[in-house]
Amino acid sequence: MALNKAVFQTRAKTAVVYAAIMLTGLFWNEWSFFILFSLVHFGAWYEYQKLSSLIYPELRWSLLYDRLLFPIIGWGVMLMASAGSLQINGMLLSDLGYYLVRVGLLLILMNFFINKQFSFKHLKQFVLGFFYISVTLALLINLRSGWIWSQTHDSSFFAHAMSGFNGKTMCILLVVGIWINDTMAYIVGSLIGKTPLTSWSPKKTWEGTIGGIILSSGLILLIALWQFEPSWALLIIALVNAISGTIGDLVESKLKRVAGVKDSGSFMPGHGGFLDRFDSILLAAPAVWLVCYLLFR
Repeated sequence: MALNKAVFQTRAKTAVVYAAIMLTGLFWNEWSFFILFSLVHFGAWYEYQKLSSLIYPELRWSLLYDRLLFPIIGWGVMLMASAGSLQINGMLLSDLGYYLVRVGLLLILMNFFINKQFSFKHLKQFVLGFFYISVTLALLINLRSGWIWSQTHDSSFFAHAMSGFNGKTMCILLVVGIWINDTMAYIVGSLIGKTPLTSWSPKKTWEGTIGGIILSSGLILLIALWQFEPSWALLIIALVNAISGTIGDLVESKLKRVAGVKDSGSFMPGHGGFLDRFDSILLAAPAVWLVCYLLFR
């Protein structure tokens, strides 16, 4: 297939802007990280609601009340997950999160009895979106806050084995690891891929998937060992990150196939929407958080 220069230029320009924004959010400070993934959170919710309406035609998120209330409750959970690491004039954002969640849940309960358009299907899709988007990104925020490492002075051997790590480092390794995994899987799959992985994503192959997981885990381990002590825990985290990220990609592909669309959105010309760009993180974040909690807390 001949190269479409116009499409290639659009994708390249978008990729540069995307990389610049992501790297700024990752490396600058905790505020930039939180703002970045707050935008991702609301963008992903918008696309999730759109896909839900395509899957269930009778479900219409037509009310502004529906469209805003659910994401705001989820954002409140993200504020709570900051674990006191973010504050404005002495006010902890985690405390603000508690109030948002409490008020939001009360409004949902009231809406369920008052609004006849609000059904159990609305509630079910809210719960699914809440765990798929809000809880997963909240765990990513919590990982960045360093809460898991806050008691390493009296924790297990594994915590001391990686005492040089912190929330920022782990989140950078998580995101970079997913980028490397996607790239390596594409390259290996293009070169030797023959066996389709699943009907959810016909272009993916077992060869590319396994190659991507092995190569990305190895590269992340080498990058980390350049600065830190060797640790089996780090290898476990790298493998879990790559595997769960791959599964996250497949889950979002299945969601799009059921909805009958190619991309979840179009906020990034040539690259799709928020869910398309962050689908791997939505599953990798809770998986890495859980492993870090078990090993280091």
